Amino acid sequence: MLAQEIVQSVQAGQTSPGEVVRAYLERIERLEPRLRAFIRLNPKALEEAQQVEERLARGEALPLAGVPVAVKDNICTRGLPTTCGSRMLEHFVPPYDATVVERLRQAGAIVVGKANMDEFAMGSSTEYSAFGPTRNPWDLERVPGGTSGGSAAAVGADLVPLALGTDTGGSVRQPAALCGVYGFKPTYGRISRYGVVATASSLDQVGTLARSVADLARLTDAVSGHDPLDSTSLEVAPHFQMALQTPAQGLVVGLVREALAAGNSPGVLEAIERFRQVMEGCGLRFVEVSVPTLDYALAAYYIVNTAEISSNLARYDGTLYGLRVPAEDSITAMMQSRERGFGPEAKRRILMGTFALSSGYYQAYYGKALQARTKLKADLDAAFCQADLLLTPTSPFPAFRFGEKTADPVSMYLADIDTVAVNLAGLPAISIPAGFEGSLPVGVQLMAPPLGDERLFSVAHAFEEATGRAFARVAPLG
Repeated sequence: MLAQEIVQSVQAGQTSPGEVVRAYLERIERLEPRLRAFIRLNPKALEEAQQVEERLARGEALPLAGVPVAVKDNICTRGLPTTCGSRMLEHFVPPYDATVVERLRQAGAIVVGKANMDEFAMGSSTEYSAFGPTRNPWDLERVPGGTSGGSAAAVGADLVPLALGTDTGGSVRQPAALCGVYGFKPTYGRISRYGVVATASSLDQVGTLARSVADLARLTDAVSGHDPLDSTSLEVAPHFQMALQTPAQGLVVGLVREALAAGNSPGVLEAIERFRQVMEGCGLRFVEVSVPTLDYALAAYYIVNTAEISSNLARYDGTLYGLRVPAEDSITAMMQSRERGFGPEAKRRILMGTFALSSGYYQAYYGKALQARTKLKADLDAAFCQADLLLTPTSPFPAFRFGEKTADPVSMYLADIDTVAVNLAGLPAISIPAGFEGSLPVGVQLMAPPLGDERLFSVAHAFEEATGRAFARVAPLG
């Protein structure tokens, strides 16, 4: 079911939150062994559903009443382990909820489990989880994307109607495209990061996933808004559901030349062309635009990303919290704890980032990356002077097979080529299911200027209505 249908049914008294949660837990029990979308389930989900029922009986208005939600396992949940997909935090149980989780509970949603992810949100396939990979619900031999692969797979298979992920360089949008669901990354600061375990602080944002634009808007409204606990939070009120009533006609969409130049699979190019034709019929106009520094975005991103990872993950030193391996002295304890606690991709990025920040190399690498980031932002601003929105693929190809890219880290990093610029510039973007390549879903990405988030929902909703929701279907797992 869609979240909107669940809320209507619960509010009308046709079903109860407990019945909804039980039905989803039964589906999870049946399909989860094949998917591995969750690291763990919430043992108190039914108890929390009962509490929602009592709140409804008291007359509370709950916009997500009785809706099961999956939460990525780098978002803190009080009393429920938050591991970041890593052995380093395997036994960490937060004493508090992240702001987004608190807002989910306030809205009447039930967190049914913590979704699987690449370790510390580093990867593009969810193959780097310390607890095993998640599988794509459209083809169990292929990856779901990453790092929010568990969240996207859970929504794509209807193990939950809604999910939260985090997006550092495309980690909500890319798995959304590969699993055939909607994935939204907001303007930096529109959704609180309080209680989100940091990967790269200037890039990280909580994002939302759903199988319909209306559901995505409902979820995003519920978790957005200013948070005094997050120093980067913006004082901007969310109006995502209202945006669905705003006509999209008259908008100008820029086709980004560099993103469409080469390297995209046939199904992805067909999806771009389909989107253009459909939306021209809805009154949008398309023009070609250029973002010259887009070709440097991936290199700049992986320097900024790894530098911030090196800094943020220095706290996991076997001393205060996380895995601690006993040793005869503190230096050995730290070395052995980090050796056993981190997986290969985490170690790789820590080493890369430490090198980029090291004396003698700081300006040559990190300094240059910051300059490229500034120029990229300027080029994107110039493109938005010609168009209201920008259109690119979300991923240049559909889901790839397990093991296909793990032996060559650079080929894995190239999976992010269409998404990283958004994070470097702090822009909002949405991945829209727009077609299939064979049996595998593909998505297109719309970018908006800062604080143009709601405009993305207007256009996505118009496309969804015009195509009869043909591309955001539940994966045929049974």
